Amino acid sequence: MTDQSSNQMWGGRFAAGPDAIMEAINASIGYDQRMAAQDIAGSRAHAAMLAATGVITDNDAEAIREGLLTVLSEIDSGTFQFSTALEDIHMNVEARLKEIIGEPAGRLHTGRSRNDQVATDFKLWVRDQLDAAEAGLLALIKALLAQAEAGADWVMPGFTHLQVAQPVTWGHHMMAYVEMFGRDLSRVRDARARMNESPLGAAALAGTSFPIDRDMTASALGFDRPAANSLDAVSDRDFALEFLSAASICAVHLSRFAEELVIWSTAQFRFVTLSDRFSTGSSIMPQKKNPDAAELIRAKVGRIFGANTALMMVMKGLPLAYSKDMQEDKEQVFDAADNWMLALAAMEGMVKDMTANRDSLAAAAGSGFSTATDLADWMVRVLKVPFRDAHHVTGTLVAMAESRGCDLPDLSLEDMQGVHAGITADIFTVLGVENSVNSRMSYGGTAPAQVRQQVARWTDIIGA
Repeated sequence: MTDQSSNQMWGGRFAAGPDAIMEAINASIGYDQRMAAQDIAGSRAHAAMLAATGVITDNDAEAIREGLLTVLSEIDSGTFQFSTALEDIHMNVEARLKEIIGEPAGRLHTGRSRNDQVATDFKLWVRDQLDAAEAGLLALIKALLAQAEAGADWVMPGFTHLQVAQPVTWGHHMMAYVEMFGRDLSRVRDARARMNESPLGAAALAGTSFPIDRDMTASALGFDRPAANSLDAVSDRDFALEFLSAASICAVHLSRFAEELVIWSTAQFRFVTLSDRFSTGSSIMPQKKNPDAAELIRAKVGRIFGANTALMMVMKGLPLAYSKDMQEDKEQVFDAADNWMLALAAMEGMVKDMTANRDSLAAAAGSGFSTATDLADWMVRVLKVPFRDAHHVTGTLVAMAESRGCDLPDLSLEDMQGVHAGITADIFTVLGVENSVNSRMSYGGTAPAQVRQQVARWTDIIGA
């Protein structure tokens, strides 16, 4: 085969042949440069430990420390020249460090490998993202609590199958999402506590013969302890999988809420008005106000789910310890983290800015025979009628009201007694939506008093 035909086979981008392809597939600097701050923090801790244990001199450690700070400054200022030929952030930093301080740079890598180095960097980066997720969730929960407190006694329809079921309160509906995002907060905190073990010092896979102090580096980097098994330390990506799992579950909650906001903001519902900051107009229809932020949050779920699935597939067949496949762990996590944080911030902004339309909520709360269950419950409680019989009577009355184009409270007492003679005028005290929600005083119920109790409980939990 001629050189010309060979180049044609490789294609335009890789006309230089297999060397260009290998460099492209092997390099990760295009994305792992995002871990520069974590990489330099890990190297500084490692150098300080090497000096403290007598593996390198104090002078070399000081030169390394100052040189790393210079590198970090260059990266932060945008003057650092990243090289694909140097593969990753670790080699890029080390090469530049050598240009700055010379020979001492070569001693930095004593007692460690890129395997434990990348695991440490990645853990530090994911830990930072978990902290950011915690902050985002707390802010969103506070915004929901404010909505719940303001509308603790505002009636609205509750739905099952997106059909009107029973009246609830606006505050109760907001508190449902507080519970959901509260579980997300718990998962984030659990994941952070579980992952907070340092891989640094595990070296390639077997540890090192140098007298290193892994407790010292773990403490310096804010880890609770060093990871207890060097094989596991370099090959573990559970922390990234847990991060993506927590992100995926939270994304489901964000998407469900976004879906409700899309529905509620329509002209047909008019339950909420979203602020102009989180809506856009139509390019052709001047009357429209589109809930774009909610729709985009709903779409972000696919990217986060995809990242979770992709990393699961990367890890599922890998033998211990490190394999190059694991280079594919970061892009998925980076993208999911970006979209999760953005979705949390956007949802918090929408919740803080949105206005619940109390009159529309109240009008809808009384539609669709929403107090039918209250009628049946009254018959059971007052008349001692078996629930199944009360259910049948109520169904008959609903059919009667529907045929007349009215709601249950609009039926006369005589109409009701025609179906069940025991019904008294007292029935009308439970048929109003206000009476209905006020009666739901069981723990976790929709009664305004219960809603305010839950708001107070959550305010105490998060220290708002």
